[in-house]
Amino acid sequence: MNSPLSDEAIRQQVYDIIVKEARVEAPALRPDATLKDLGVGSLEAIELIFDLEEHFDITFPESQASFDTDTVQNLLDAIRSALDEKSGGAEAAA
Repeated sequence: MNSPLSDEAIRQQVYDIIVKEARVEAPALRPDATLKDLGVGSLEAIELIFDLEEHFDITFPESQASFDTDTVQNLLDAIRSALDEKSGGAEAAA
């Protein structure tokens, strides 16, 4: 049985992926920054979302992403929610 990731572990993994894939400087990553604020273009943002989905083995709802207004914290919250939803079925059966 896999133990759930802590919020800190999720944050670190997301930040690492953003730094690597979007070539954003780590000090610029703040929870209140939008991808647009970080200089991530819409095509880069789409690739970043795919990378995050693949890394965490989750799927974001199509209508959820707004790169102009969603913050890094919104992204972290969406990942946490998707991971909780994914593991919810397994925990309910236990």
